[in-house]
Amino acid sequence: MIRLLRLNLVVGLLTLFSFSVGACSQASTPTPTVVTMTTDLTGIKTYLLEQTNVLVITTAQLQTAANRYYDLAQTFGFDYATLWQQQTQAAMNVITTAREAWITASPIYEKMEGIVAGTPVLAQFDVDLDAGTAGDEDPANAVSFDLILPDGRVLSKPGNLFGVTESTLWGTEPAFTTAVPTDWNGNGVIEFGEILPDAQVLKASTDQLAVMASELNAAAQSWVPTERDAFTALVVMVPTMSEYFASWRDSRFVLGEATTQRDFNVISRLADIQDILSGLEIVYTQIRPRVAMVDPVQAEQIAIGLRDLKAFVADIYTQERNGRRFTPEEADILGAEAQNRATAITGQISQVAGALGIPITE
Repeated sequence: MIRLLRLNLVVGLLTLFSFSVGACSQASTPTPTVVTMTTDLTGIKTYLLEQTNVLVITTAQLQTAANRYYDLAQTFGFDYATLWQQQTQAAMNVITTAREAWITASPIYEKMEGIVAGTPVLAQFDVDLDAGTAGDEDPANAVSFDLILPDGRVLSKPGNLFGVTESTLWGTEPAFTTAVPTDWNGNGVIEFGEILPDAQVLKASTDQLAVMASELNAAAQSWVPTERDAFTALVVMVPTMSEYFASWRDSRFVLGEATTQRDFNVISRLADIQDILSGLEIVYTQIRPRVAMVDPVQAEQIAIGLRDLKAFVADIYTQERNGRRFTPEEADILGAEAQNRATAITGQISQVAGALGIPITE
């Protein structure tokens, strides 16, 4: 999901495809096709706006719940031990409401991530919302903002907003939570998610998330998609399977309690991948008529390839939901298979883009 890594991958893939084409005979090299045709890309923008509109609503719901928790904590002077002792059920209720809102909002973003992250004029939103790292971990791929807490503290480039809010709500980043032990179900064991968030961090991060969702919605309304945007989104985002599978491998869904990864522990990355591919299928549907002008057979192969890749991931996800715990080694093998499929699809798309004379933005 990190754009710099994606661009490096794209450059490598394009170099590979260029070498492969050059090694073939003169007759097999695609000749740029000059055809006057207006491609209707309104479906891409319509789809994107459907998602951004819902994202605005769901992040506002998350913000409301977070502010209710902040108000509750403020009532006790942010003395979380007393809050837990005197308002246990109220605290659990409002945190649960916030978590449910997060679980609704996050997949909405994933459905549009392929378009947002793959479109240069929108890509910074992906960094700040869902892909960027913390500044002290990876400065080159860090988010662009600092988080100013209500008490005046500043979290410098804390990481992407969905990650910060997730790790605050479920306690995977100790710095964003309190040290108060909270046995939610009373079984005598502190289990995953049995924490009290730092209300200051939760309020600041959800406030910022809601603001950025509105800014993305406004940017999407102004954006006019082009063929170059569509082909670039596909070439940049389809071949990112190894990245997503690595995140899944390192998450709680594979490693369990041994994970040290703070993000992507609540919703399986396998679910995210399917949402991302669904958005990319929307993009491809819009440009498929152009692809068919170059090669109808290849146009069908690309569509089948995208469909089968999503089905491949869906099958693994079904197994996971049915109780299978994959090993890290199995995750790597499955990730390699998904990456090979994605690379083949990307090669076909890049080849068609070259035949049409449509440049890919690197």
